[in-house]
Amino acid sequence: MNKTPHEICDIAIEAARTAGALALSHYKTDLKSWEKHDTTPVSEADLEVDALLHRQLLGATPDFGWLSEETADNDARLSKDWVWIVDPIDGTRAFLKGRPEWVISIGAVYQGKPMAGAIFNPVTDELFSAVKGRGAKLNGEPIQVSKRFELEGCYMLGHASMFARPEWPMPWPPMEIDLVNAIAYRMALVACGKFDATLSLSFKNEWDTAAGCLIVTEAGGVVSDHQGAPLSYNQADTRGRSLICAGPALHASIEDRVRLVPDVRISSNDA
Repeated sequence: MNKTPHEICDIAIEAARTAGALALSHYKTDLKSWEKHDTTPVSEADLEVDALLHRQLLGATPDFGWLSEETADNDARLSKDWVWIVDPIDGTRAFLKGRPEWVISIGAVYQGKPMAGAIFNPVTDELFSAVKGRGAKLNGEPIQVSKRFELEGCYMLGHASMFARPEWPMPWPPMEIDLVNAIAYRMALVACGKFDATLSLSFKNEWDTAAGCLIVTEAGGVVSDHQGAPLSYNQADTRGRSLICAGPALHASIEDRVRLVPDVRISSNDA
C-alpha cells in the first residue's frame, strides 16, 4: 500500500460525501425497510450506500480488507494490514423517522489501530475527519474536545434512564442529558466540544466507533471501554463491551464511576 494516511483520509472524505448524497436522495421518502436478525432496522438505502462505498473505497485501495455493518463478514480481512471499517448509515432509526441524527462513518485501520477516518452528516453538512497525528477537523477547521472536568452540569449524550438506574453504587450528579441515535455522531459531537461526553454500557461494534475513536483522540479526547481499556479493531469478534468518550479529566471521572459496575449492560435499553 503506497498511499499515506492523509491520502487515505481524502479517499474516505470523498466517499463519505458521495455516499451522503445518495443517502440524502432517499431521506424522507417512502423507503422499504425491515428488521435484521438482531432486531435492528435496515433499509434499501443502507444497502445501496454500502455497495457504493464498497466500490469506491476498495476501487481506490484494492489491497484493503473490508468490514461493514451491511456486508456479510468473512475472515479474509483478518490477514490484511489495512482495513476499511464502515457503517453506511449509522443511525438508521433516525434516518427512517426523518430525524437529522444519522451519519456515514468510514474508518481506515492499520494493524488494528485507526489511522484515518471521516464521519459525514449530509443533513447538517457536518464533515468530521482525522488523520493519525494530524489532529481532527470539522469542515476543514481544527476541533478540540471540551476541557470540562466536573460531571455536575456537564452535557452528556446517553440514555437518561441509564443514569437513573438504582444499580449505581453512587447516584449521578445533575447533568444535561441528551440522546442521539447514532454512536458515531455522538462521538463526533464530543470531538468538536458540542457535548462533553458520551457513555454507553451496551455492546458496540467496530463499525460504530472506528472513525469516531480516531476523531475524538485526535481532538484531544479519550476513548475506552467501561474499564478504561482502549478499543481494538479488525478483531475476529467485532463487538466491544462498552464505550466512554470524553475529554481526559471528565473521562477519568466517568471511568471511576463505571469500572466497578458488575454488569456492563446495566441498562437494557442503552443504544
